[in-house]
Amino acid sequence: MRSYLDLVVPVKRLDRAKSRLVGAADGGIGDPQAHADLVVAVALDTILAATAADGVRDVVVVTSDPMLTAVLRAEGIRCVAEAEPGLNEAYRHGASVLGGSGSGRHVGALQADLPALRSAELAAAIAAADGKRAFVPDRQGTGTTLLIGAPDEPLDPRFGVGSAEAHRASGAIELIGDWPSLRCDVDTEADLAVAAQLGLGARTQQRFRLSA
Repeated sequence: MRSYLDLVVPVKRLDRAKSRLVGAADGGIGDPQAHADLVVAVALDTILAATAADGVRDVVVVTSDPMLTAVLRAEGIRCVAEAEPGLNEAYRHGASVLGGSGSGRHVGALQADLPALRSAELAAAIAAADGKRAFVPDRQGTGTTLLIGAPDEPLDPRFGVGSAEAHRASGAIELIGDWPSLRCDVDTEADLAVAAQLGLGARTQQRFRLSA
């Protein structure tokens, strides 16, 4: 029987998120509101693409930012506040909200900075995991954009510097496929330019175009 995946997507407060992207939305000026709008656009394009992917049953966003929460809830996305600081803590909290191990759930962890994400590529990666613990590395091969836990087992996220190797060491299978949009996370304006070549989501495209 097919196992449907429930995804946790954490997003920092907008005044702390994606600091290396400051200025990308306004030609280097660095206006806080322009930056916040860009981060919201990136997160929203990522999350809406994820919700539309075949094989994804539910998405919960972990964030304590009121502006982002309002925007996401208006789109019908479920949001929960952070329980404690830290990316891995946010993933664990989201997994517990979804039910976690022993609940029959199949939980995955998705990064929120994939503005070119194509639903079909995410669906293909989920299918390739075939119910096993697995991860998709970023385009540099050192980070992780998607972690898929085994059904009804703890998610055990190990995000941070060198997360690809950490997830590999945890027994997760490395998934490498023709999924450029799934592997293209953005931390800098140069990363955003690479994502733009793949085709940005509509909201990010609008915000990034404003700075061009």
